Amino acid sequence: MAQVLEFKLPDLGEGLTEAEIVRWLVQVGDVVAVDQPVVEVETAKAMVEVPCPYGGVVTARFGEEGTELPVGAPLLTVAVGEREPEPEGSGNVLVGYGTQAPAARRRRVRATTGTVDGQGVRRAADGGGRATASGAPADGRAVRRGTARADAQAPARVAAPAVAQAHAFTADTPASPASASTTPAAPVEGPVPVISPLVRKLARDNGVDLRRLNGSGPDGLILRADVENALRAEAAPVRTAGEPAAEEPAVRAPAAPLAQGGGTRIPLKGVRGAVADKLSRSRREIPDATCWVDADATELMRARTAMNAAGGPKISLLALLARICTAGLARFPELNSFVDTEAREVVRLDQVHLGFAAQTERGLVVPVVRDAHARDAESLTAEFARLTEAARTGTLTPGELTGGTFTLNNYGVFGVDGSTPIINHPEAAMLGVGRIVPKPWVHEGELAVRQVVQLSLTFDHRVCDGGTAGGFLRFVADCVEQPAVLLRTL
Repeated sequence: MAQVLEFKLPDLGEGLTEAEIVRWLVQVGDVVAVDQPVVEVETAKAMVEVPCPYGGVVTARFGEEGTELPVGAPLLTVAVGEREPEPEGSGNVLVGYGTQAPAARRRRVRATTGTVDGQGVRRAADGGGRATASGAPADGRAVRRGTARADAQAPARVAAPAVAQAHAFTADTPASPASASTTPAAPVEGPVPVISPLVRKLARDNGVDLRRLNGSGPDGLILRADVENALRAEAAPVRTAGEPAAEEPAVRAPAAPLAQGGGTRIPLKGVRGAVADKLSRSRREIPDATCWVDADATELMRARTAMNAAGGPKISLLALLARICTAGLARFPELNSFVDTEAREVVRLDQVHLGFAAQTERGLVVPVVRDAHARDAESLTAEFARLTEAARTGTLTPGELTGGTFTLNNYGVFGVDGSTPIINHPEAAMLGVGRIVPKPWVHEGELAVRQVVQLSLTFDHRVCDGGTAGGFLRFVADCVEQPAVLLRTL
């Protein structure tokens, strides 16, 4: 006998908590195989094709293209045949993280009926005997059941825990007695399910006891919105009887229209939102400082020309600068580190995973070259080319966008000489390279026209002082001016 299974948006790793549906790869009624990609989503880090761990017939899809779903929200339902009592995960790779088997098997009980766009959907009540509210409107963000496609002709039968439906009411919809309680929950024993470590840290930093929150996510999962609502509730002033209500905070009021004919509001989401969050966090947490120096890059340019004239793969200028960076970090390891704020420790790293800034149509991304310290110029050139192309096509995986230890920022491609970049949190430093242009320069005691570049180093002042930062930058400049200096460490 066929069974209808619900496939939820999986955890794509690296702290990602939501994704936007870009393109459906299957239609209702299509037959899918195990681990067949069924939907393309855009996270804050990359475009990802999500494979389904079930094989069968697609009976319903949840969410139109452009809909943003949190991790754990239903994506689609699949009618499958008989399954083994304990299904195993396929073991195939899901964007570098692998599909997984369900964490625990739920006891089947009698189902009650809810609705999705007016069609009957069976949902199981939980073991505690709580039934779901029939026909209650679901939270468009948390579950998105109200946006199930109308092309699902037959009623979909979905087995899902009632607690997911019990928490699915929006703030503007009064819940029925069977729905989740809005009063604080009693403290419980054991770990509290939280959607991501960032949400747990937000609660810890603000003194919120997660054990007293009722999670609005699936199975009572605590979302970021739950913690933020608790913080707003604590900050709200207490009024006595007869006291006039205070004005709503300005941040809650809708923004006034622009005086000069209005304007356009652009949501900070996807890559743009991730960049905004990360840069804001870097500015809040890292006491950065910047030093810079002009360098004569004429000899470096000649050395590159000679390398490329010798045959073989062409060597990029970025690869040579990366090789100089890794040599400098070997001499000044303080800059290849990060600060563990909770432990109040500086963590020095043995491997150099070099990030480089790349501007794409989707926004600024920082792909990471793994083990850059162990690569030569040819290998670095090839890896830069591969990651740059993946960035342009939007096919970088989360693993290729995270884990950097030091960043190289070649803003000279924009035709500018200098910059004071923001450090890529939680790294400790970033080397900036301006454009290389002909300028008058004193060379061997005479005025000459040389190829000059401005180099800047922005560093976390917690990991080192100016002497270390200046020493690193001076070493880089010396290698740019006299590439033969690198021969000492080759």
